[in-house]
Amino acid sequence: MNVTKESTSRIEDPPSADPIDPARRSHLITALTGKGSDYEPRTHHLLDDGTPRFVNRLIEETSPYLLQHAHNPVNWFPWGDEAFETARRLGRPVLLSIGYSTCHWCHVMEAESFEDLGIARFLNQNYVAIKVDREERPDVDAIYMSAVQMLTGHGGWPMTVWLTADRAPFYGGTYYPARDGDRGAPMGFLSMLMRLRQVFDREPQRIAKSAKEITDAIRGQFAARAESDIPGPSALRDAIEEFAADYDPREGGIDGAPKFPSSLPIRLLLRYHRRTGDRRCLDMASNTLTKMAAGGIYDHVAGGFHRYSTDHHWLVPHFEKMLYDNALLVRAYLDGFLVTGDADFARVARETLDYVLREMTSPEGMFYSATDADSLGPDGHMDEGYYFTWTSNEIRVALGDADAALVLDHYNVRDRGNFEGRSILHTPMPLAVVAARHRLDVEEARGQIDGARDILRRRREERPKPLCDTKIQTSWNALMISALAHGARVLGDSRYAEAARRAAHELLASVLVDGRLRHTFKDGVAQHAGYLDDYAFLIGALLDIFEMDFDPKDLASAKRLQGTLDAHFADGSGGYFMTADDHEELLARQKPMYDGAEPCGNSVAALNLLRLAAYTGDDAYRVRADACLRAFGQVLTKHPRAMAEMFCALDLCTDRAAEVVVVRAEGDGEDPLVERLRRVYLPNAAMIVMRDEAHQRALAGASPLAANKVRIGGRSTAYVCERGMCLAPTTDPEGFEQQLREAKPYPS
Repeated sequence: MNVTKESTSRIEDPPSADPIDPARRSHLITALTGKGSDYEPRTHHLLDDGTPRFVNRLIEETSPYLLQHAHNPVNWFPWGDEAFETARRLGRPVLLSIGYSTCHWCHVMEAESFEDLGIARFLNQNYVAIKVDREERPDVDAIYMSAVQMLTGHGGWPMTVWLTADRAPFYGGTYYPARDGDRGAPMGFLSMLMRLRQVFDREPQRIAKSAKEITDAIRGQFAARAESDIPGPSALRDAIEEFAADYDPREGGIDGAPKFPSSLPIRLLLRYHRRTGDRRCLDMASNTLTKMAAGGIYDHVAGGFHRYSTDHHWLVPHFEKMLYDNALLVRAYLDGFLVTGDADFARVARETLDYVLREMTSPEGMFYSATDADSLGPDGHMDEGYYFTWTSNEIRVALGDADAALVLDHYNVRDRGNFEGRSILHTPMPLAVVAARHRLDVEEARGQIDGARDILRRRREERPKPLCDTKIQTSWNALMISALAHGARVLGDSRYAEAARRAAHELLASVLVDGRLRHTFKDGVAQHAGYLDDYAFLIGALLDIFEMDFDPKDLASAKRLQGTLDAHFADGSGGYFMTADDHEELLARQKPMYDGAEPCGNSVAALNLLRLAAYTGDDAYRVRADACLRAFGQVLTKHPRAMAEMFCALDLCTDRAAEVVVVRAEGDGEDPLVERLRRVYLPNAAMIVMRDEAHQRALAGASPLAANKVRIGGRSTAYVCERGMCLAPTTDPEGFEQQLREAKPYPS
């Protein structure tokens, strides 16, 4: 975009909106021209030189999602006092629209409704319109999502909510087609706007009553539950039985469609199998991992997972890729590899990490939020999934007929396709079966497939790429740092260690301001006060990095952040609120008690506290963890699906967790004891590896586990203890591995 003084003078105020104050207009134009020549306004309302015809307040924001709407003819406001004061002054209702940058149906509603001049005129004349990025403001999203779920029985994005000027919801839904009859809807968005404005004007008492009832219900839903005892192992058994009852034995995951990777708690299943030997849990976890990696939900060309599968075969995905999904799935595949030894699980974890480092990493080493499902197709229109799909002819042209034969067979590509005439790559047959068809051994076939993948990836990169949301989110970055740290430790790859360390350093330097975390970082600006997830996930990531290279500074940083979390987020009855005690006052202060696509912040916080107690010996951490488990005891026993991650903390709480210390012999190279430690599945362990005397002194100052440990006969020596009871020190790698693999059953 080449904005000139002449073109900016032709930019219009949004139609039928109150005239924008000249000073405000000057700020908006300055913000637009400051975007630079690479900026492409996302609108079809353009002047003849490509300058946007309209500009609204969202142009001053950094969120990619808000900027997508900065040139709609709708007179959007960002969330804030100005919008609600304007609504009060004008006597208008508020139209709140919440979404995120890579949401397919958000794009659809934008194109159909928010770019429509007729709808925009009515909105601007009759409402104050607010646009919110749910990834920037999960607190706002949580409140109004609760309202929509109460009103409709379901939720999702785009979320559309009608509010009073006091921020109280009185009606809401999700996606609305633009006009009556569109997509088979009896009433479209424009009619809804008209009808609700009439009710707002003619029946104010009805609006006030509805707003009060919904607000009271939200506050009741967010209120703290009564404390209970810490649940026992029976709660874990009940949770496992509930998941087993809904498990899909053929395709893995939870039965039915759509299929979300997060619906089945793989990490919990593997933990439970470790303690009980329950073969069902191992089968559910490993079959789900296998089926997901074989399906179209996995990007077989570049690595990484799409958001979810629209069918029950894991074949047809919703094509957006989210940072948090990939971080969490890496952890699941690494754990699956440690438990089963399945090399394919390690391969998928490695390919996913490589994808993130190649395509989702900022120049500073932090991680972008997501990539879109839609991309520009050959017809010039935005098409969902085009970037990721293939025709058999495209593969033959890229590879040549001879080399393409194995690839077409392995990925089950047929001329007729399996998705709108094109093919989503998937692997319904094991590679060994396909290799035998082509008279190859498995290693030869894998080598050819890997070489072809590189060629196809480079060829695919020539296509117009899906939008990338380059916003840095603290919580999601922390999840990926944890994934990289685990990858470095389990796979022994120093690249992942370097990436985890760099990302953690840059993230703390960018979002830690005056001792408090910010939620996002974009264009050099850290903004939005940090939430529970930001603190909990980053504390967990710092502990994971500590277990990667055992720098006491990481343990100290985790303790400092935990202190801030305790000071500003803690509920006296146990657990943590989503927002700090000095956060903006909203309709309600939520205490999260639900695992969605990401684990609940309270679940991760409980696990962090138990880990900190193990490393530091400070029993105050354990006391707070126990209080957290008691606070959510009723949820765990009555609604086990709600907080599967909290069961991981309960698993640790009921275990005699191992305290593992290795004092390495002097010298470089792989230490045999450390190598054994790396390949054993130890979800409930505090582990320390000391390199030399200086390192030991530094670690001993941070953790009592490191004190008074010495080499025996100058050889690497391992110490395994459990709550004050120590096994005999050993220098024998095989004996050490046997000590590590011993798992304590749940207490009766």
